[in-house]
Amino acid sequence: MKMTRRSFVMSATAAVTTFSIVKPAFAATYKLATNLPAGHPMLARLQEAATKIKADTNDEFDIRFFPNSQLGGDLEVLSQLRSGAIQFYPLAGAQLSNLVPIASLNGVGFAFNTIDEVWKAMDGEVGTLIRNALTDSGLFVFNEMFDNGFRQITTGSKPIEKPGDLAGVHIRVPPSPLSTSLFKAFGAAPQSISFGEVYTALQTKLVDAQENPLPLVDSGKFYEVQKYVSLSNHMWDGFWILANGAFWKKLPPETQEIVSKRFREAALAERKDLVELTGSITEKLKAAGMTFVEPDREAFRSALNATSFYADWKEKFGAEAWATLEKYTGKLG
Repeated sequence: MKMTRRSFVMSATAAVTTFSIVKPAFAATYKLATNLPAGHPMLARLQEAATKIKADTNDEFDIRFFPNSQLGGDLEVLSQLRSGAIQFYPLAGAQLSNLVPIASLNGVGFAFNTIDEVWKAMDGEVGTLIRNALTDSGLFVFNEMFDNGFRQITTGSKPIEKPGDLAGVHIRVPPSPLSTSLFKAFGAAPQSISFGEVYTALQTKLVDAQENPLPLVDSGKFYEVQKYVSLSNHMWDGFWILANGAFWKKLPPETQEIVSKRFREAALAERKDLVELTGSITEKLKAAGMTFVEPDREAFRSALNATSFYADWKEKFGAEAWATLEKYTGKLG
């Protein structure tokens, strides 16, 4: 058939129309906010994942990062995520517990002894229990958790070597009822302060101590305002990668698959990164002038057993959730 000018135009128009139908309608830049500083190993892996996601989607899905609490404190940004003002937010279970109490189940004081125990629980029934509860709140939760490491205590005036050393100490904790409860059980004076404000709080002596995994002690430059590190391993917490539930449901299945795959790769790689980094960070902090002490963890756990801490939290979490946790930790309390 001879191609006339009119038939050519009609054919071209049909092609454009067809293209506009199959072309993804979600091409945009999406926001990922975090309270972590830009140099944290988790953000390095997430940025690597974002680059791959953009390439995998032919530049249609671009994630822009807002580190170091640029968009506000933990609870404020969580509210932005739920409203759809941002699309992604990595957040620790301790802070998430303000929305869904069971999210801090993995952070029960002195529950886990090793990181292997942690991953058996979080990649197993404990993780499933928490994810289901977060999903019920309207969030989408990616399956694999990022490692934030065991939390350690740093202080400016004295080392923490035994339970009694915490008595009366003004210590920063994240906005988390579980963290507050743990340190009150030891007679400390915990204060909830968002991560982005911790350095200033230590510098101005609003608090004398704080507790965080070593990578955050390093990336937050707390070695400039703290002297001692007590390797208490008193809690473990990790970061769930969260997405706004309504936003996630609207994405095409193939896009969901790409994002999930790349975030999973990032989480598994970051877990290995953190193990390898711990030794070098310890040496870096020592070179920066910090003194390390190794307290007797069993003495802390015995002191905690003598309080109502475990009984109180068993009641708050519920017998079923507590039994699920004890499958991996052994009896608590």
